[in-house]
Amino acid sequence: MKTNNKKGVHCSFCEKYQDKVDYIITGKNSNICNECVEVCRQIIESKTPQTAIGNFDVEVDLLTPKEIKGKLDDYVIGQEEIKKILSVAVYNHYKRLNHNLSKTKDVELEKSNILLLGPTGSGKTLLASVLAKTVNVPFAIADATTLTEAGYVGDDVENILLRLIQNANYNIKNAERGIIFIDEIDKISRKSENSSITRDVSGEGVQQSLLKIIEGTTASVPAKGGRKHPQSTNITIDTKNILFICGGAFVELEGIIKNRLNKTVIGFKSQLEDVKTSDTNILEETIPEDLMKFGLIPEIIGRLPIVGALQELSESELRDVLLKPKNSIIKQYKILFEMEDVELIITEDAIDKVISMTKALKTGARGLRSVMEKIMFKLMYDLPDYSEKKLIVDSNVIERESKKKNAA
Repeated sequence: MKTNNKKGVHCSFCEKYQDKVDYIITGKNSNICNECVEVCRQIIESKTPQTAIGNFDVEVDLLTPKEIKGKLDDYVIGQEEIKKILSVAVYNHYKRLNHNLSKTKDVELEKSNILLLGPTGSGKTLLASVLAKTVNVPFAIADATTLTEAGYVGDDVENILLRLIQNANYNIKNAERGIIFIDEIDKISRKSENSSITRDVSGEGVQQSLLKIIEGTTASVPAKGGRKHPQSTNITIDTKNILFICGGAFVELEGIIKNRLNKTVIGFKSQLEDVKTSDTNILEETIPEDLMKFGLIPEIIGRLPIVGALQELSESELRDVLLKPKNSIIKQYKILFEMEDVELIITEDAIDKVISMTKALKTGARGLRSVMEKIMFKLMYDLPDYSEKKLIVDSNVIERESKKKNAA
């Protein structure tokens, strides 16, 4: 029953008083608040046997690396080598979980987390999210730039885990087999190679905090997020089987790699730099020493053993991003127009114009949606009142709508 506002009534579990919660249920010898009831429900649900991938008592039916790559091909353009690396890594990760379930196992296999290097808009976040969807596990994205050490203003590192738990509908066992993508991890590099005597809330200190959950620990996460405090209700989660994929642009890393490569030749001008920078992606030459010089701590580097470098998308690949994926931007707009009984036709010269505008933004595939949204805004505004059955968008329309938006 719901209590009256009796002075001094508090929850026997979290000890919160009635003015701090919605209501308190009173019993003969104890009371419980609505927040603790919800946490109890979540705990009971997490202990209920499941048939989903998160049940540790059931082996996972795995797609082969080629099948996983095939799924990635449906949504991600280019980055062929990275897609192969990720497909094998994810296949091995969940095969490892199946192996560790075996009662006859002789060796406990350790997980291999992943570090993705590459420019903005090259597809790091998309690759991670499609992978999670492909293997049917919960997925969460975190921005490393918002994280701080416990005790400082900002997000606690462990709040990353709460997002995964929420996306798993509070099924802890499912969450414990999920995938977490930590973006912009390059932004929390320490300021120099030498360890600082003072605390660095945005660099090395955050890396140390991240290290604990990446390598595997039993974490206690506030059920409602925010900071931990003695009266908060916490959820316990084991991170040892969560796959972490970290990504970043690592802009200054190229210079570090070039310096290392050039030092291999003494006494005359090296031709090695020209070969490495013109024929290949320089980030593919990354070694742990380069990442240390950039500012990642050795322990983090050791827990991200699989390193892949993404290429900046070419104009032809940007064109393919617009047209080929199952959920391509143009296909989405065509469906929106079809809902209003209007056929949308975007000409080749219009696509060329969009790609040119996107290249100028230097934000990769991410810029395509930004450009298209600005162009289509006015057209979509007038669409419900459009009397024609067909709308042709050419470069002139792109130019006109773009100028209108800029003028506004």
